[in-house]
Amino acid sequence: MEPNLNHQQQQQQPLQSPPPHSQAHDALLRAGPRLRPLQQVHSHIIISGLSHSRSLLTKLLTLACSAAASITYTHHLYLSIPNPDSFLFNSLIKASSKSGFPFDAIRFYARMRFLGLSQSNFTFTAVIKACADLSNLGYGRIVHSHVLVSGFGLDSFVEAALVSLYAKSGDLVVARKVFDGMSERTIVAWNAMISGYEQNGLAKNAVEVFRRMWDVGVEPDSATLVSVLSGCSQLGSLGLGRWVHDYVVENGLNVNVILGTSLINMYARCGSVGRARQVFDAMIERNVVAWTAMISGYGMHGYGIEAVNLFNQMIAHGPRPNDVTFVAVLSACAHAGLHKDGSEVFQCMRERYGMVPRMEHHVCMVDMFGRAGYLKEAMEYIEKSIPGSPPPAVWTAMLGACKMHKNFDLGVQVAEHLLTIEPDNPGHYVLLSNIYALAGRVDRVELIRELMIRQGLKKQVGYSVVEIDQTTHMFCMGNKKHPQTTEIYRYLDELMLKCREAGYEPEPDSVMHELEEEEREVALKFHSEKLAVAFGMMNTSEGTKIRIAKNLRMCTDCHSAFKFISVVSRREIIVRDKHRFHHFKDGSCSCQDYW
Repeated sequence: MEPNLNHQQQQQQPLQSPPPHSQAHDALLRAGPRLRPLQQVHSHIIISGLSHSRSLLTKLLTLACSAAASITYTHHLYLSIPNPDSFLFNSLIKASSKSGFPFDAIRFYARMRFLGLSQSNFTFTAVIKACADLSNLGYGRIVHSHVLVSGFGLDSFVEAALVSLYAKSGDLVVARKVFDGMSERTIVAWNAMISGYEQNGLAKNAVEVFRRMWDVGVEPDSATLVSVLSGCSQLGSLGLGRWVHDYVVENGLNVNVILGTSLINMYARCGSVGRARQVFDAMIERNVVAWTAMISGYGMHGYGIEAVNLFNQMIAHGPRPNDVTFVAVLSACAHAGLHKDGSEVFQCMRERYGMVPRMEHHVCMVDMFGRAGYLKEAMEYIEKSIPGSPPPAVWTAMLGACKMHKNFDLGVQVAEHLLTIEPDNPGHYVLLSNIYALAGRVDRVELIRELMIRQGLKKQVGYSVVEIDQTTHMFCMGNKKHPQTTEIYRYLDELMLKCREAGYEPEPDSVMHELEEEEREVALKFHSEKLAVAFGMMNTSEGTKIRIAKNLRMCTDCHSAFKFISVVSRREIIVRDKHRFHHFKDGSCSCQDYW
């Protein structure tokens, strides 16, 4: 039987090549968002006579927008396309906004409007994001008007983008108005509102929105949890922070470097530095931000040696430290009196890593020398090592050191210099007034007070917050608006009487010096942190730690009083003030009176 030659010939015939259009498309997919390969494919498209293919050119443009350092090439490519349509512009705007070219996204949008092409919800979502990234609220409002005219005002994706725009730009009133008007809120909208409040210092509002989100059954994602943890850090809300951590563990969520670092910050800023270290040690990936957060956490609690040891581990086994890392280490050394270690770290920064000190590093060095009692060396550092005219932060650190070590003559010079370079800051007047009072120059105290009144300057109002059952309660000096006011004041009277019996003596110099001594003692008794600690003890069982956050520096009288309170109540009290943490236990403080 003869073989079937026709069948063999059919088998031997070569397969037909795919059409040029398909080849070009495949080549684009292989090139991806890489500039040189894309330019090669572009050349192939032109040589193959496919430069008229709108779909190929749109795909090429989209990939070009995503490629690094390619925005100029993208513009040339765009200009080579005749009669671009809405689809092409939408692709350009979306790709530009997503790839970190918000200004170009707005330019493409403006050109699209000029050509009279119709926009879609994808167009508006992308260009609103671009406005948010640039904090360009003015143009964002214009786009918002286009949204309303075009009939996309009720589109959930566009509304979420608008909430993000107004929140990032600080216009939280309009952001909340858009948010409350949404018929269907996506997770993006919830996150935008929560992060908007948190990033603008309104952590309590952020937590309230999160609780509302939880109540309506919306599951949080990692972005939600990061914002809530940051809000907990601001409020000192350890209870809610622990709840978030438990939620992460119970739901098997991936603790990536961003979420892990947020947990470290939360625990450290809520007074639980041990738990912060547990999170740090458990992290699979730790970048420079995570290391710096842990070092900073040790520093704010006064654990300078631990901060330096961790920094040395970072140098040996971790990522390269950045300038923020060195600020954290130097600050830790300053708060712990480790001026020798701090000097070595500063030298390491300059010589080993070749970094030029920024002003934050100079402030840390002045603070470190000053706190350690080396006032002469601190002044010499200011005069010889800081280029140009030192900013107020440097002189404020110097003034704090003068007050700490009772060098009132130098303190007066520094304070008066501060007033000449920043005359509208009421804090400087208060510091100068305190220096004059401690130096016995009562006439100058009265002069400073009258000067503040004439200029309409007011001392910043101090407040303290304490958390009970995941609810924060705020107190100001003499506050009588709390529903338990009568009980709080009665309890505080009894508590301070016990402290007096144990040896506590009020320090009247801690309040405004125009008051009579008896009036000053009354004012001292009702400082915000004392009201907060009384409320906390009333509403918790014996032995429970009390955690308080204060927006200003803790005064010397309250610092002394809390030592005695920790003895008579047999409680541990943790206070976070403007500068650091104080752990009061058995009559002593972790700062060792070095703050």
